[in-house]
Amino acid sequence: MSESTLPFLRTLCLLRWVAVAGQALTVAAVTGPLGVPLAAMPLYGGIAALAVFNLLATLRTRQARSASSLEAFAHLLVDIAALAWLVAWSGGLANPFASLLVLPLALSTLALSRRWVVATAAAGVLAYAAVAMFGRDLPHVHGGATAGFNLHLWGMAVNFLVMVGVVLYFSTRLVSLLRQRERELADLRERFVRNEGIVALATHAASVAHELNTPLGTLTLLADDLLDSPLPADTREDVATIRQLVDVCRERVRELARPADHAHDDLLDLEQAIARWQLVRPEVALHRSDATPAGMRVDPGVGHLLLALLNNAADAGLAVGNARVDLSLRVEGCQLHGGVRDHGAGFDPTRPFLPELFRSGKAHGMGVGLALSHATIERLGGDLWVESTGAQGSCVRFRVPLDSSNGDAA
Repeated sequence: MSESTLPFLRTLCLLRWVAVAGQALTVAAVTGPLGVPLAAMPLYGGIAALAVFNLLATLRTRQARSASSLEAFAHLLVDIAALAWLVAWSGGLANPFASLLVLPLALSTLALSRRWVVATAAAGVLAYAAVAMFGRDLPHVHGGATAGFNLHLWGMAVNFLVMVGVVLYFSTRLVSLLRQRERELADLRERFVRNEGIVALATHAASVAHELNTPLGTLTLLADDLLDSPLPADTREDVATIRQLVDVCRERVRELARPADHAHDDLLDLEQAIARWQLVRPEVALHRSDATPAGMRVDPGVGHLLLALLNNAADAGLAVGNARVDLSLRVEGCQLHGGVRDHGAGFDPTRPFLPELFRSGKAHGMGVGLALSHATIERLGGDLWVESTGAQGSCVRFRVPLDSSNGDAA
């Protein structure tokens, strides 16, 4: 099954409706005002059968997620058979619309592989031969502007316009779909390169986490020994802060070593994550405007995303001497909406917001935070974008889905 064939079939169904309407109007005009004595019942029967098939095909293409080349070839066979039937009952090869039998072949070259194009060509040749052998002669019309050769010329002109219109519409639509697919592939290549770097970074981080566990354990014991010894009040307060920071580091190291498959088994308390960040960045003034339930627990990836955005905002503000960061969080339906605003110099509008891993616009940045934020958003199926605040600084907003477990309060 192929997803690329499905747009071809949907377009084919749309054009077939136009063909059914045009064929019905043509038969009505020829057998009515023009007075050509044709067998109307076989013609209308063929058009009705084609309409019924197209109704079923339209319902099928709307519900399907993919389609095979064989199915597309079957559609073209039906079109060829219906057109051959109509031409055979309205003059055979003398009918100026007989050349429309080439049209399915032209359409097949735009969407199908070579073997299916050859099969379509063979079907068209067989249909043309059948029309030549079994087609009924076009009755002669006497007098008036529609007599003899004039009627044939008008038919050829209409046939030419129909072929030009169909090929133009079909080719431009397929070219548009092809360009869209190329853009999607280019985006996927960029994401693949970035994700390769993230995988390498994760591997290195796991190794570093293993190496840091022992020295952090030693620092914890030393801090506990210092707290048990007689110390001045101000020194004891500093040591207690150091002890808290070591605990934060140990917890982060454990999170690095935790398997990704068990991420949903251990949801993150959002308030505790923000509190840990404020402990690590005491120099930053965090202003909040939240509308989230107390004790809300979320996927750990949401916590990583939020901390990365808060750190970027803090660094941007401190770079210009403004240590304020604004945070807003709210739950709408089954989604968590958030915004982190800094009061720094803002994003460069000439640079794309999608970052490259290990390339940072900050003097001492590692180029990891924003790239990991985008990767987290993609994994969770959310959105991330930047808004201009109309003043100094920028606001990065995100939207991530929450399942029933992620949105529960503790």
